[in-house]
Amino acid sequence: MNLFDALIVSMRPRQYTKNLLVLAALVFARRLDDTILVSRAALAFVLFCLLSSAVYLINDVVDVEEDRRHPDKRDRPIAAGYLPPLVALIAAAMLAAVGLAGSFWINQGLGAVASGYLGLQLLYQFVFKYRVILDVFAIAGGFVLRAVAGAEAISVEISPWLLICTLLLALFLGLAKRRGEMVLLEEGAHAHRRTLGKYSLYLLDQMIAVMTASTLMSYCLYTISERTVQEVGSTRLMYTVPFVIYGIFRYLYLIHRRGEGGHPDRTLLTDRPLLVNVALWVITAALILYFAPDGALQQ
Repeated sequence: MNLFDALIVSMRPRQYTKNLLVLAALVFARRLDDTILVSRAALAFVLFCLLSSAVYLINDVVDVEEDRRHPDKRDRPIAAGYLPPLVALIAAAMLAAVGLAGSFWINQGLGAVASGYLGLQLLYQFVFKYRVILDVFAIAGGFVLRAVAGAEAISVEISPWLLICTLLLALFLGLAKRRGEMVLLEEGAHAHRRTLGKYSLYLLDQMIAVMTASTLMSYCLYTISERTVQEVGSTRLMYTVPFVIYGIFRYLYLIHRRGEGGHPDRTLLTDRPLLVNVALWVITAALILYFAPDGALQQ
């Protein structure tokens, strides 16, 4: 692997799917017909991809010794010796600078959120990663800030329910990731990540169960909330609820029966039933938000 390829792999473009949350406000605000707002949201997405890549590079430099003891992460370019740590840190600084400068160029609100996102990720890397429960909250906070960034980029107010759903779903995925790591590493889990020694599979399963119920209930309430009904024109978004239920149940199945969950991005992109379900949810939501006549299916 040459230096350039090693750098690209370490930037983890496969995980850019997480930054699609930046586009959520644009979609749910029904502004896809506004080319200026679409361009702003798209640029914000690109900028958050740069910021997240900077964080991944820093993470791999800090965790290089732990990664070398991990059965999967030992193949990462920095841990494997393909990418020098100094080069990775220089690239991270450049990516972070461009990401922040571009965010402030769009508007001050987005710049502030981008700064908060980068600051939270650095705090996670050096502080929260070693604090049980707070580690998962810090990860979830990054997802919430992505959603807020999308709203700031196009200057719209984001629904509180959407933020709550994002937080709860991110907590669910974060806890599932911790469970996947414990199952994969078994007795070596504590050596790789100190906080894993403070969890147990039973505790994680209890927390995941709470997040499952909370996420589903929050999404259901979001679809029929007064504000959502006013914006959409009806309660028809509730017809997307079955896809959300199936998606979470399918993910639980993959966690418990196939031992997955340690890599949410990989699971989402490789599990065909989950991919089909997400596609159906997107299509249904798009039809309801953009093509169904106002007042249709009103209840």
